[in-house]
Amino acid sequence: HEQLLIGVAAVVALGITSYWIAWRIHLPAILILLLVGFVAGPLTDFLNPDEIFGDVLFPLISISVAIILFEGGLSLQFKELKDTAQVVRNLVTIGVVVTWITGFIAAYYILKLSSSLALLLGAILIVTGPTVIIPMLQHLHLISRIGSVAKWEGIINDPIGAILAVLVFEVILISGTQTAATIIAFGILKTIVIGFGLGAAGAYIIIFLLKRYWIPDSLQNPATLMLVVVVFACSNVLQAESGLVAVTVMGIILANQKRVLIKHIVEFKENL
Repeated sequence: HEQLLIGVAAVVALGITSYWIAWRIHLPAILILLLVGFVAGPLTDFLNPDEIFGDVLFPLISISVAIILFEGGLSLQFKELKDTAQVVRNLVTIGVVVTWITGFIAAYYILKLSSSLALLLGAILIVTGPTVIIPMLQHLHLISRIGSVAKWEGIINDPIGAILAVLVFEVILISGTQTAATIIAFGILKTIVIGFGLGAAGAYIIIFLLKRYWIPDSLQNPATLMLVVVVFACSNVLQAESGLVAVTVMGIILANQKRVLIKHIVEFKENL
């Protein structure tokens, strides 16, 4: 228990301190966080997440990523797509395929991995990562068009890469191209239905509750966080990694509706 307490305290202290240092020296926080994490982890072995958190580590990371994607979804406005829709569409379709193929070729010929593992690594490398893109955008202050394209691509590609990686991994465990094609097609369809369905349901539940003032102001942020975690968990139980789609859809719907104000929810998620 003492090791867990010290570990959690150290993670929080190092994380907040890293943000402060980044603010002081005018650098993206992600750079300082990566450096401090590398020094505290692999370099000095001061913090070992597996020893500190044990079996809770990966669920904790998954929920954290879900919150990040929900917060990212809250920043995606459809009006931003007025001049960038075609570019964003190409990045999350053609760009995904090109990245996957390029990653596969590099892994197969340079790293000498087997074809199945090379395909898996290529799928994983599709993910740009909102944890990297969003802090960089906040620091660089790019013009609106470039910034919105990078933001949409970073947030939308994250669940796409995760889903493809899971489906490729499932294919690796079986044999037969016909069976593999069926699993991938059914997996994508199931992910879309469950992710969009639960994400939309979660968003409209929040809108319904806030519009009728059934939740006091002091509980609106905690209640929203609760629903995000519940929707993410339920979706993931029904289909692996579909929870990332669900929370992203949930955030996008809330960001583009006009029935209730969500400014305070956005601020809370950013701080969290």
